[in-house]
Amino acid sequence: MTELAPDALLAGMAGMIASGGLEVVDLTHPLDPDFPVIVLPPEFGQCARFRVEEISAYDHRGPAWKWRNFTCGEHTGTHFDAPVHWVTGRDQPNGTTDSIPPERFIGPVCVIDCSAEAAADPDFLLTEGHLRAWEADHGEIPADCWVLMRTDWSRRRGADYLNMHGDGPHSPGPDGGAISFLVHERGIRGFGTETIGTDAGQATHLDPPYPAHSILHGAGRYGLQCLRDLDRLPARGAILIAAPLNIRDGTGSPLRVLALVPRAGGAA
Repeated sequence: MTELAPDALLAGMAGMIASGGLEVVDLTHPLDPDFPVIVLPPEFGQCARFRVEEISAYDHRGPAWKWRNFTCGEHTGTHFDAPVHWVTGRDQPNGTTDSIPPERFIGPVCVIDCSAEAAADPDFLLTEGHLRAWEADHGEIPADCWVLMRTDWSRRRGADYLNMHGDGPHSPGPDGGAISFLVHERGIRGFGTETIGTDAGQATHLDPPYPAHSILHGAGRYGLQCLRDLDRLPARGAILIAAPLNIRDGTGSPLRVLALVPRAGGAA
């Protein structure tokens, strides 16, 4: 097979997007004051919701322009977790959002469909067994790819999204065996979910506690959470673009997550 030159590949990709052969799927929730943020026990510091304040709107404050100030936490809305976010990753090289090589923000993605299991059990845990069963159907998870856990949790709204009970939140996520397998045996780049965090709501009771955060970031890997519309992605074959803001010493950042997906029957 003749290998195309890089400029031809890029031109071909641009043409495929323009013609509809490649679909650009937005996996990002809008930043909105009503979008939930993670809630920690009251003795800990809390993540700020998104807030917006108008500066001017074609008026006496600025006759020809409209603009606003906004504030939020680094981990508000659809967001990126850098290794330094967790204590296990605090000494990782290139562990902050401004020091991660930019090519790490673009890469292939595998989607593990757990939507039926999560619908039946909000505390569903993804295990190594589930991942090996997925590989039996779709092939081995390649090294240096993103792995996303589809649960359709993003269809929930408000209190149902956090799903708080007397003992804390209840939402699906991976167990320690699954994350250890993905990091140490498959060498993935990062892991993403549709829930408020990369860990299950009751992950404090797992071994280790919060295994996605602990294992991923301790190995210098990345997290994505509060994704949406993962049902629009194939099990494999899409390309993910997930670039956080270039915040100095950033532990994370809201971001716009896009996927390039081959469109079945798209224009050539």
